[in-house]
Amino acid sequence: MSAFESVMWELERDPHLSSAFANLTTLDRSPDRVRLRARMEATSRAVPRLRQRVATPTGRFNPPEWQDDPDFDLDRHLRWIDLGGDADDAEVRTLAATLSRQPFDRSRPLWEFIVVEGLRGGRAAMLQRLHHTITDGKGGIRLSVEFLDLERDPAPPSEQGAEHPDDPAGSDDVAPESPATATPPPSCDESGPIGRWTATAIAAVRQPVELVGGAIADVGAAAVHPAELPGRSAEVARTVASAARQVAVDPRRSPLWRDRSLDRWFGTTEIPLPEVIDAAHRVGATVNDLFVAGAAAAAGAYHRRAGAPVEHLRVSIPISTRHDRSVGGNAFAPSQALVPTGDLDPIERIALIHATLSDVKGERALGSVETMASWLALLPSLVVVRAGQQMAGSVDFVCSNVKAAPFDLFVSGSLIEQNFPLGPLAGTAFNLTTMSYRGSMCMGLVVDPAAVDDPPALLDDVERAYSEILEAIAAR
Repeated sequence: MSAFESVMWELERDPHLSSAFANLTTLDRSPDRVRLRARMEATSRAVPRLRQRVATPTGRFNPPEWQDDPDFDLDRHLRWIDLGGDADDAEVRTLAATLSRQPFDRSRPLWEFIVVEGLRGGRAAMLQRLHHTITDGKGGIRLSVEFLDLERDPAPPSEQGAEHPDDPAGSDDVAPESPATATPPPSCDESGPIGRWTATAIAAVRQPVELVGGAIADVGAAAVHPAELPGRSAEVARTVASAARQVAVDPRRSPLWRDRSLDRWFGTTEIPLPEVIDAAHRVGATVNDLFVAGAAAAAGAYHRRAGAPVEHLRVSIPISTRHDRSVGGNAFAPSQALVPTGDLDPIERIALIHATLSDVKGERALGSVETMASWLALLPSLVVVRAGQQMAGSVDFVCSNVKAAPFDLFVSGSLIEQNFPLGPLAGTAFNLTTMSYRGSMCMGLVVDPAAVDDPPALLDDVERAYSEILEAIAAR
């Protein structure tokens, strides 16, 4: 595992900090069992991590590592549930919430696909669950290319060639500048515990040394060119300030959403993507700005109705740093920001959030996530978990934006109608994630009922917030 993934793995010693995520896919009919099983068998071979489990470190400084599961059984990970033929969407959402909160068997590969049959009208659904150490949301979209089709009954693979749909993954988030490519560590034999420990130690020491080396170089350059000293000092100060902003541990801002549990409630809604794109462009913002503005407006409305108005709440937003077409692994930087939740004009709120998120995306600390994780991974597990708890204790809710395909997709003979993501709460009150598909922003709202005592009312606030935003911009 990378240092960042190792930290996520350690944090799960507290189940409130689980990073597992899921996606509820609605289908026009049940997928063909034989075809789906064969496709997932092939996918598990094309993406080796799906057949691997996490091996426990043999020493304090050995990171968790991926090893082939000698007892891999596809039927442990691809399952079927029948709801009897008359189940509605509400029942499926309740089932998805229940299944999504179940912990993975940490001795097996960390994923599960569950096909739900027996919905009204012959429809079906599929819940896809993955642990975040396997991949992130964008990588998950690319993984899905392995088992999705562009038509209901495509020709056999041997007749198709090697073509896949165009890369559907993307994001309205602008990734921070890529840090300079790090010097690779000296090669060593990693086949045994000593080799693995050596590689880990080199990586753990190398990154801090590079940081210190950079600082020494700056000092040396300043000695030769004293006039540059103020600028270099300001540069260091800005970097330190950036890191401080992104690891804020002051208490969460909500006076209502204090308690936490392992229970989950799941609701869905969707809005037309073309309308959102047009509205965002008309006010000089991005789709993601408008999306976050809607979540902030809904959170504020909920508080005002409860008689506890709040001017700002802290939101956590993952920013993709993926620049290639890779499937596995994680390439995102967790960020956080205070967003306005007071009673504001919708367009004014979008402008404020646009400015805030622009600043966040330019944070220097976001390019050093792996380095910071390397330092954190050297600490005792209890310290890592405590740090995670303190960080989670400063965040009120999570927003995430994932781009999927704009065209029809099929899975083993079934048309995918909608894709509703279930993002991880990670100790927050709610997670609102949107996945664009076929011209819609499909939103999944995962709520901790111990924090938000009326989840359906929050979903109503979300729907009302986006309607008000679009109406305000249209009337402009």
